[in-house]
Amino acid sequence: MPLKNGAALVAEYPKMPVTVDCVIFGFDDNELKVLLIRSDLEKYQGMWSLLGDVVNDTEEIDAAAYRVLDQRTGMTDIYLDQVKAFSHPKRHPGGRVITVAYCSLLNIKHHSLQITENELHWHNVSSITEMAFDHKEILDTCHEWLQKMIQEHPLGFNLLPDKFSLRELQNLYEAILGIQLDRRNFRKKFATMDLLIDLDEMEQDVPHRPGKLYKFNFEKYNKSPRKWIGIDF
Repeated sequence: MPLKNGAALVAEYPKMPVTVDCVIFGFDDNELKVLLIRSDLEKYQGMWSLLGDVVNDTEEIDAAAYRVLDQRTGMTDIYLDQVKAFSHPKRHPGGRVITVAYCSLLNIKHHSLQITENELHWHNVSSITEMAFDHKEILDTCHEWLQKMIQEHPLGFNLLPDKFSLRELQNLYEAILGIQLDRRNFRKKFATMDLLIDLDEMEQDVPHRPGKLYKFNFEKYNKSPRKWIGIDF
């Protein structure tokens, strides 16, 4: 039977909480890490969880994600991408809760945590086997999203020094993709795109044979993004 007016229609809508969960990846010492805290829910006592909270009735979902990041870490200069909604009816022990996952990738050396409550700190992604709620599924999904993004766009260069070696570049891709790459094939891919500037300089004070230093040509890429052919390994 159709409802008679708008007020009745609103009254019939079910009340369902919406939350946000932030997956903050960091690159440091050739390792991909993620920012986690201890769960404060009794059922998951002692387990690690993502940074999250309920979306307030008066705020947009994007705003809620940035609020969580600010309140939990004190960092305000991080860009978040919305990745996916998770809606399994039993994903939360308190009842039906839909969460929207957000993701970011940063260089840990460039962003210091201002808050460390609930044992907030960085963990190696490869070491995480179990988490509170369905947060391991969310983490894995965002990791797959990140692996796809770094192959389709040159976002990884923001994690490197202004001057970097091809060894450092390959270490970055291997850390995020979780695989070992063929050195010759990797370098051939980037040579084909012609987006690296040879600085005619060499690495200094390194424990291995010094390599050439390069810069990524952001200006050339911005003028012709089609030069990025994608890194399909």
